Order: sequence, then C-alpha cells, then structure tokens
Amino acid sequence: MFINTAYAASAASAESSIMGFLPLIVIFVLFYFMLLRPQMRRAKEQRNMLEAMQKGDEVVTNGGLAGKVVKVGENFVSLEIAENTVVHIQKPTIQTLLPKGTIKGL
Repeated sequence: MFINTAYAASAASAESSIMGFLPLIVIFVLFYFMLLRPQMRRAKEQRNMLEAMQKGDEVVTNGGLAGKVVKVGENFVSLEIAENTVVHIQKPTIQTLLPKGTIKGL
C-alpha cells in the first residue's frame, strides 16, 4: 500500500554529454562538406563567369535562350539571339558560357 522510496539517479558525467552531441556534430560536418561547400563553390564560379563575360561571348540563359553577347552593362546584358534580334536580360539569368562557334552549329 505504501509507495517505495524513490532514489535520485547519479549525476551524468561530462563524457556522456559530449557523446550525446557527437551525432549532431557529425551530421553538421557531413552537411557542410556535402551541401554547403559545393554550393558556395558553384556560386563563386558563377560570379567569376559573370564578371569575366565580355562582348562576343556565346551564352545560354536559364530560360534556354542561346545567343551572342552584344553589350555588357552593370546589371543587364544585350544578347543577339538571331540576325538583327537583340534582347536585354539580367546578368544573373546567364547560366553557361559556350565555346566560340557553338551558335553557328545550331
């Protein structure tokens, strides 16, 4: 009828608390090397490509337009997508630089 006496658990050691955080640390390290680091590298390559872009380069946009760069501004680029057809697009929409002469082969 009576409740038995409850005893307090012994204090956890510092070693067990570090072992509790070890899986979180491993997950963070894997997350960094598998997701964050490659994403930062791709963003840096994209930024360098946009800075190095010049008149006469052949590019493809995110929307699939392929054209030759006619004019490079600070925020916009003029692309010639056909004979006497020039469109103005924002710089960040440029996805890839193509090798010279690719557009003539299309």
